[in-house]
Formats: sequence, C-alpha cells, structure tokens
Amino acid sequence: MSFASLKKSSGSSFASLNKAIEKLSTTGSKVDERFWKPEMDKSGNGYAVIRFLPEKDTDLPWAQVWSHAFQGPGGWYIENSLTTLGQKDPVGELNRQLWNSGIDADKEVARKQKRKLSYYSNIYVVKDPMNPQNEGKVFLYKYGKKIHDKIVTAAQPQFEDETPINPFDFWKGADFKIKITKVAGFWNYDKSEFSAPGTLGGFSDAELEEIYNQEHSLKDFVDPSNFKSYEELEARLGMVLNKKQTRAVVEDEQDEELFARETVTSAAPSGFGSAVESFSQESDEPDLSYFEDLAAEL
Repeated sequence: MSFASLKKSSGSSFASLNKAIEKLSTTGSKVDERFWKPEMDKSGNGYAVIRFLPEKDTDLPWAQVWSHAFQGPGGWYIENSLTTLGQKDPVGELNRQLWNSGIDADKEVARKQKRKLSYYSNIYVVKDPMNPQNEGKVFLYKYGKKIHDKIVTAAQPQFEDETPINPFDFWKGADFKIKITKVAGFWNYDKSEFSAPGTLGGFSDAELEEIYNQEHSLKDFVDPSNFKSYEELEARLGMVLNKKQTRAVVEDEQDEELFARETVTSAAPSGFGSAVESFSQESDEPDLSYFEDLAAEL
C-alpha cells in the first residue's frame, strides 16, 4: 500500500482495527453457557444442590476424558489425551520412558506430567445460593474423581444396611448436596452427599420430559474427530519441552499466557473454564493404574 493510499484509508482502517479488537476480546473470553460450576462464598465455603440427569444420546450418563496440564520451558501443555480413545499418546509414551529409566528425578517429572480424569454429565440445578438465576435450569457439569467416587458408592454401597440408588434416575435417584471446603489450598468435596431418594422436584412425567429434552449431548467429548492427532500433540509437547520436532510442525504457535488460560477444548467445541484452574481446584490423587502401566515393558 502506498503512503497516499494509507492516508486515504486511515479512517476505515481504524474502524477495521476496532472490529478486530472486539472480535478478539469476545472470542478470547467467551464463556460456554452450557456449563455450571459451584462458587465459594465469602467465608471460603461452597454449597449447592444439583441432580444428575440420565443419559440421553450415550450409553452412560457421563463422558470421561483424560487430559494433561503442565508447564515446561516452552510454555503450557494443556491438551486432552488420546488415551481417552484407547490410543497411544505422546505424553504417555514419554512418561513411560521416564518412569522406566530408574532415575528418581525422571519419575518426579512423570508424576508432574501425569494425566487426570474428568467427567462430564448433565445436571439440573436445584439450589445455587451464589447464583440463584441458575436454579431450575439444565447444565453440563465437569467434575473429578472425588465426586465420581460418591456416585459409585451410592450405586454400590459398601455396607449391607445401605440401599443402592441410581443417582441419575429421575424417579428413584437423589439430589446431590455439594459442600466445598478448602483444605491445603485445594477445593475439597469430602462433605458432599446425596439426599434421600425421590422424584426430582416432585415433578410430573410431563415436566420431567421437558427437562430431559433440555439435556446437552455428551458425544462430542469422546468424538475422535475432536481430538488432535498424535503428530499434533507430539509437536506441541516438543515446543513445551523445547525439544526439536522431527515428525510434525505446529503452524500456529501461541504464547504461554494464552495456554495458561486456555480452555481444554480438544474433545468439545467450546469453553470449559480455565484448564489450569480446573487442575488446581481439586487435589490430585495418584492415578495408580497409570503408573502401573508406565512400569510395563516398552
């Protein structure tokens, strides 16, 4: 563009610049309205009542996704793992080599890079004191091992005087009281519990069907087409660890700040809240089966 043309288009180019900035600000901070998450009050505690909803377009009432979130010399690695699909994953392969090296420092690196399992379910919000406008609505809810263990325990109780329930059943399920405290800086869900079984809200079948029809699809979370390829993940891992790539090249490198606040979107079309935040809210428990697999022969 010549200088004369530049001067002539100065007004229009400024308008274009503003449009580009607005687009960046809206896409970069867009919140996925399908998702619900609990919030802490001023005292540092969290409380809400939800109802897990039954499956609609999947075999199970939840989708489960393995993912990694860790920082290396070249930035953040925040990606869903191909082990979700039963496939080999570059981080898993690297961690296996580190674990089997026999060097304690290598094992510590593998621990820091371990995968984490997240679950996604449809829920109905019964009570949300921090955001009452959410009450009576259907959302997607991302949760971790602690809450999933409580679901499993409700369905398969340990003691004979306890009656098993299906937490996802409209009629014979139970509301789930989320009680959050902070323990050692992490969100702790130990006090969360199920209420007595009963029909959701005392609603009629017609009302329950209306709620059922509002449920969100869980298929996208485990759709192979929404996962990055092994080569793409390997390239990203190489950049994060500052290793030379031989099999793939990342075309659009993004800076560390973006990855630090990037949402985990590999297995779903839009935002999940901060991936780093989700990894830090709940205390990580050892994935023993994962480390047992790492000890297997290469």
